[in-house]
This record gives sequence, C-alpha cells and structure tokens, in this order.
Amino acid sequence: MSESSKILVVDDEAQIRKLLRISLQAHGFQVSEAETGEDGIVQISTIRPDLVVLDLGLPDIEGIEVLRRVREWSQVPVIVLTARDQEEDKIEALNIGADDYVTKPFGMGELMARIRVALRHISKTTEEPILSLGPLVIDVSRRIVELNGEKVKLTPTEYELLKVLATNAGRVITHRALFEQVWGDKFYESDSQPVRVHIGNLRKKIEMDPTRPHLILTEPGVGYRFIPQGD
Repeated sequence: MSESSKILVVDDEAQIRKLLRISLQAHGFQVSEAETGEDGIVQISTIRPDLVVLDLGLPDIEGIEVLRRVREWSQVPVIVLTARDQEEDKIEALNIGADDYVTKPFGMGELMARIRVALRHISKTTEEPILSLGPLVIDVSRRIVELNGEKVKLTPTEYELLKVLATNAGRVITHRALFEQVWGDKFYESDSQPVRVHIGNLRKKIEMDPTRPHLILTEPGVGYRFIPQGD
C-alpha cells in the first residue's frame, strides 16, 4: 500500500465528503470527490483511483448501478457506505463486486482499517502458493492445511471454503459468493444453510473455541470475514 494512494469519494453529502477528505489526507492519501454517480463513473475512468468509497444513496443514479457499470471494465477496490436499513442493498453490492462495506454512521478508525485491507489485498498476487496466516498455513498447490505446525484434516468442501475466505482475508464474502465459488453453478438456496453447516464444521477444526470464533467471523445477515490472527 502506497502512502500516496489515490482515493475517490463518491457521496452527495458535502459534510461526509469534507470529513473523509480531511481524515484521508491526514493519513497521506490523495483524495478526489464526486457528488453524483455519473461524475463518479467519469472520474474512475479518468483519474484511475486506487480505491473508491461509494455511497449507495446518490441523487442521480443508485450506487448499486454505479458499481454494476464500473465492474464491467474495472476491478478497482470499492468500499460502499450504507444506511442501517439497507441490508439487501449491502448484500447485492457485495455480490456485484464491492470489496467491503461500512454502515453509517461510521467511525474513521473502522473505515481506515477497511481501506488498508482492500489496498493490501490488491497489492498481493492473486494466487499465492502458500498462505501464512498466523498459526494457520495453507499450501494451495498441495491442498495442505496446518495449524500450529500440525496438519488439519478437512473435507474437500471445508478446504474450498477456507481457501476462498483466506485468499480474501479481511474482506466480507457473502453467503451467495461462497456458495457459487465452492459449489459452482448448482442452485443457490436462499437460506444459505449448506454454507452455515460447513462453516460450523470448519470452525470446529481450526478455531480454539468454535463458539467464540476469532478466525472466521460472521457478518450477520451477510456472510463471513476471515481475520488472520494478529490483524
């Protein structure tokens, strides 16, 4: 992550933009602003930001539509800002390709943590042969998982779930995204019960206390987030 990373804030509220500009500049980021979705799309294509903070409630076109159009030609990291009653929009944004979300009202500490994770994620290679995540080590090429130096026996499904979560460490992965990446094109059941069951079994094998997980955290109503020990 570069200290001079460029961040575009797309939000129609002047006070929010000012708050973000001052705070982000204080952390060494270059900040650009857009108050409409259309302007945001134009700026993404022209200034090529390293990350976008996108409000879902914009005056001209919905933030969801902005994200959908941008994802047709760009994989720039996008963190969406949502209101507390926008859970369905939040899930849809993540499924379309948002990297993370922050719920209004939010603390700058939380947003900065999300930004650092998103920027760190794109700076890594997309397919690391070995993932070292604190006491947990995943040898991707050999499909071997070790916890504190000892091999962990996982079912193929448990391994695939862990791989998806670990390679996206720090990011929210929705139930639907997990299902589609692990089970492929099979029919997705909206109750997400298969994902929940296998996550529960996986936690029993890699968490010190499965009832109080520290590695695989639940994002209520949305999905899961993998947090390497020490993050």
